[in-house]
Amino acid sequence: MTRDLPVWRSMMFVPVIVEKFVDSAPGRGADAYILDLEDSIPLAEKARARGLIREAAAKVGRDGADVVVRINRPWRLAVRDLEASVCAEITAIALPKVADAGHVRAIAEVLDEVEQEAGLARGHTAIIPMIETVDAFFEVRDIARAHPRVVAMTLGAEDFALSAGMLPEAEGLFYPKQQTILAARAAGILPLGFVGSVAEYRDQDKFRATIEQARRLGFRGGFCIHPLQVGIMNAGFAPASEEVDMARRLIAAYDEAVAAGRGAVEFEGKMIDEPIVIRARETLTQAERIARR
Repeated sequence: MTRDLPVWRSMMFVPVIVEKFVDSAPGRGADAYILDLEDSIPLAEKARARGLIREAAAKVGRDGADVVVRINRPWRLAVRDLEASVCAEITAIALPKVADAGHVRAIAEVLDEVEQEAGLARGHTAIIPMIETVDAFFEVRDIARAHPRVVAMTLGAEDFALSAGMLPEAEGLFYPKQQTILAARAAGILPLGFVGSVAEYRDQDKFRATIEQARRLGFRGGFCIHPLQVGIMNAGFAPASEEVDMARRLIAAYDEAVAAGRGAVEFEGKMIDEPIVIRARETLTQAERIARR
């Protein structure tokens, strides 16, 4: 990845109409909070929820966390959501049930107009497409590259599984999740997610193993629905101290060998080459970015 992408290990959903959840969110320690206008808000409450967005954004982001808003899919609701949400405190829009790249570009066009009206710099508001249907899955690479505002992408397990006629279990989700990672990486954006359902949080040991697997697969963060998941995700999507120490030693050994003009480089009994060194440098960069948060 060459773009300056956000550090979003944990992104916790907060139903904007539940005041106690909004008030308690800053103490949960998530890298970002997703103020939800979609699934957690009944249709009759959508207008009231929109009116609460800006105050809620100021609250949940007061300690430096990024603030994201998940808007609704139907166009008449989506435009109203964008008009209510675009402001200095909102970092990104989570775009549910993305249809194709054209859908993303249309949302970006609306954002251009609303940002101008709000006196914000063009491009202030990023987009996170959410792949939630089988049709969209087959457009995943184009969606990832649809617009410069796109900084991350995820595949929603529950909705996608429903669209595919399967249960949201690891066996069925592994392939589409992996393809989402590859499409995101090819586009230079963040792959968000893990192989499993966001609704599974009570078994913390199982969830920890799921997040550790997600990082090995290439995910860099994910959405969560419960505070119990936040700490596990923050730790699981960060390099362990042992990894950081090894990366430093490996890079030092490599740099020393290169400076001495040696073609083959040995590190702690193993031969290392350029891809291994690049991975070590990425580990250090990620650790430094997390520390700055």
